[in-house]
Amino acid sequence: MAREECKALLDALNKATACYHHLVLTVGGSADSQSLREELQKTRQKAQELAVATRTQLTAALRDRGLGAEERAEFERLWVAFSGCLDLLEADMRRALALGTAFPLHAPRRPLVRTGVAGDSAGVAARALSVRSLRHEAEGNFDVDDLSQLEREILQVSEMIQEMEMKVNVPRWTVQARQTAGAELLSSASVRVSSVGAVSVQERTGPCDPNKALAATVFSAVLLAAVALAVCVAKLS
Repeated sequence: MAREECKALLDALNKATACYHHLVLTVGGSADSQSLREELQKTRQKAQELAVATRTQLTAALRDRGLGAEERAEFERLWVAFSGCLDLLEADMRRALALGTAFPLHAPRRPLVRTGVAGDSAGVAARALSVRSLRHEAEGNFDVDDLSQLEREILQVSEMIQEMEMKVNVPRWTVQARQTAGAELLSSASVRVSSVGAVSVQERTGPCDPNKALAATVFSAVLLAAVALAVCVAKLS
């Protein structure tokens, strides 16, 4: 039961972190706006809430001395995946801080980068927060205040990572994966190739087009008539 809960929390954290990474890439670009900055704040706060809940569950499980060897190995794999997810979240938060400082919205020191990317990013943030729609309630100076808050949250995530390493000692190089590297990519590629092959075989073995068959018959008849005419002309001459 605890393992399934940890997996569910980790899946939600992965989704929130991926959405946050996607939003960070648009900071300073032509799609940047105050709404985007608010979506970034809500997404990273959701990711931090999930990180705290996941850490609590995994720490309690791995400090249980009555845990079986196989189950402990599974929790250690989840712990390594969780640690990597936190590292990515911290890196993206630092990137968002650097870009937000370089490209302030209401007192720009340099123009935004015209990347050509446009559109609303609320859908990405809504998926991270598991809501249907996102309501924007930020005030005019939101981005300035959010940068200071972001600095504090980066320190909190860094402290969380250090505290994790002190409480639970799970070296990443000692954890064995259950499948080879890139197995998911290879399996998805083989599925695509097999589906394309099936379609091509079906196209080759399927019924022929009546229009194409009629055109081929007419062309053959014309060709035979031309050959017969050429033979007759050669004999008369």
